[in-house]
Amino acid sequence: MNDTSTTQRPPQIPTFRISTGIDGLDDILRGGLTAQRVYLVEGSPGTGKTTLGLQFLRDGAARGERGLYITLSETADELIAVAASHGWDMDGIAIHELASDNELDPDAQQSVFHPAEVELGETTQNVMEQVDRIRPSRVVFDSLSEMRLLAQNPLRYRRQILALKQFFTSRACTVLMLDDKTSQVDQHLHSIAHGVISLEQIAQEFGKERRRVNIIKMRGIQFRGGYHDYALQTGGLRIFPRLVAAEHVREFSPQVHSSGSDGFDALLGGGLVAGTNTLIVGPSGIGKTTLSVRCMLTALQRGSKAAFYLFDEGMGTFFARNATLGMNLMPYVENGQLTIQHIDPAELSPGEFAQMLRDAVESQGVKFITIDSLNAYLQAMPGEQFLTLQMHELLSYLNLQGVTTVLVLGQHGLMGELRTDVDLSYLSDTTVLLRFFESRARLRRAITVIKSRTTTHALSIHELLLNSTGVQIGTALQGFEGVLTGLPTYRGDTPMMLNSDDAE
Repeated sequence: MNDTSTTQRPPQIPTFRISTGIDGLDDILRGGLTAQRVYLVEGSPGTGKTTLGLQFLRDGAARGERGLYITLSETADELIAVAASHGWDMDGIAIHELASDNELDPDAQQSVFHPAEVELGETTQNVMEQVDRIRPSRVVFDSLSEMRLLAQNPLRYRRQILALKQFFTSRACTVLMLDDKTSQVDQHLHSIAHGVISLEQIAQEFGKERRRVNIIKMRGIQFRGGYHDYALQTGGLRIFPRLVAAEHVREFSPQVHSSGSDGFDALLGGGLVAGTNTLIVGPSGIGKTTLSVRCMLTALQRGSKAAFYLFDEGMGTFFARNATLGMNLMPYVENGQLTIQHIDPAELSPGEFAQMLRDAVESQGVKFITIDSLNAYLQAMPGEQFLTLQMHELLSYLNLQGVTTVLVLGQHGLMGELRTDVDLSYLSDTTVLLRFFESRARLRRAITVIKSRTTTHALSIHELLLNSTGVQIGTALQGFEGVLTGLPTYRGDTPMMLNSDDAE
C-alpha cells in the first residue's frame, strides 16, 4: 500500500451526530451516527442493505454533502435502477465500480504474482484514489464479501480492512461497509467497526416475510437495544422502533365518560375512564364488537377522534351491521373524525402495528382506540409470550397518552366451559365478561364487570339486549345460578327482556 500521507487531512475528533436518512433508525440510535467513523451493516441478500446505503447517501446529498457509492458486487446501472424503483434520483452521489471492464480484461491479468495479492492491493489503491479525487463526506462500500474473497487469508483481510478504516477516518469520511454474511458472523469486522447494524429477514410458513434490525454494538453512544421490525417498501426502509412506554409520558385528565348506555355505565361504576383500557371477553356472536362500537360512537358524538382496527370482520359487513343496529359510522369516516383500518395479520408485523397506533395518537390526535380482536393480532406474533410483552408496552403507552382503549378478545365455544388463545385479563384495567345462557327456550346474553382498577363497579349479572335501539341492560338476574357457566338453574322470577333475537 502506497504512502498517501501527503494528501491526508488532519484527523478531527467528531463532536456531532449525522442522520442515517431513516427516521426510525435515528430514533433507535437516539440521534444518528457519530460522524467520521466506519460502520458495518450486515445482512443476508434481500434484507435491504443497498437501499439503506442509498438512503444514507441521499440524506447527505440533501444536506449538501458529497457522497460516494463504491461497488464491487453491483453495476452502476443496477444501482441506478434500484434508486429509480424507489422514485429516487442519484444527484450528488458518485458511483464507482471497482469491477470495471478494464479490470475484467484477460490481457490485463497478472501472471507472475499470486492474483489475490495483486488484485487486493489494486482494489484498495483504487478505493483510495477515488476518495481523494471526490473527497466525499459519506461513503458506502459494497460489499466486503468480495474483499474477503480477494484476500483469501484472514490476516491479509484484517490488515486491509484496518488500512481502509484508518484511511477513511483520516479523510473525515463517515462510512457504511456492507456485508452479506457469507462467512456467517465475522468477528474480525465486528471488532474493527465502530458500530454494527444487523439486518435480518425471517421467512414465515404463511404470509409475508418479516424483517428486523438489531444494533449489535455502537461505541460511545446510547441506543435502544433489542430487535425492531422494519419494512422494505417503495420509498426505502421504514423502521419501527420497539415501543418503550416509559419514554412517552404526558399529563392528562382522567375524566370519566359515558359509554352511551346508562345501564352499562352503572355496571362500570360511572363509565369509561380516559387513560385506561377495557377488555371485552366472550364467545363469537355474543355482542363484543357491537358493545365496543357503542362506546366508540359515544366518544365520536362528544367530538373525540377515534380509530378502529378491524382484524376479523370485513369492512362492508361491519358498516352494514352497525347501521342496522342504529349506529351509522359513515358520517364520522367522511369528516375524518373516525379512522377504520382493516388489518391482515399475515401481512403486518407487530412493530408496524404499534407504529400505526403511535401515528394515530401523536399525529392525528386520536383519543379512543378499539382493537377487534386480539385473537387475530395473536397470529401476527411468533409466540404468546411476545404478544403479552408487546401488549403490555402498547397498553401502557396508550394509557400514558390519556387514550381510552377497548380491546375485544374472543373465546372458543358457545356454552359451558370456554377457552381463550391467551389470557390478557391481568393487563386490562377493566374486564367485561359476556355469556350466552338459556331461559324459557330462548338463547339470551348476560353481561357483568368482573374487574375495574379505577371505579367501584357493580358485581351483579344482567341480561344484555342488542337491537335497533342500541345496547340495553336488563335488571340483575336474581334467582339464577350458574349464568357464567352458560348452564344456569332458575330459582326466582327475574323478568326477561323481549325481542332478543338480534345478532351481534
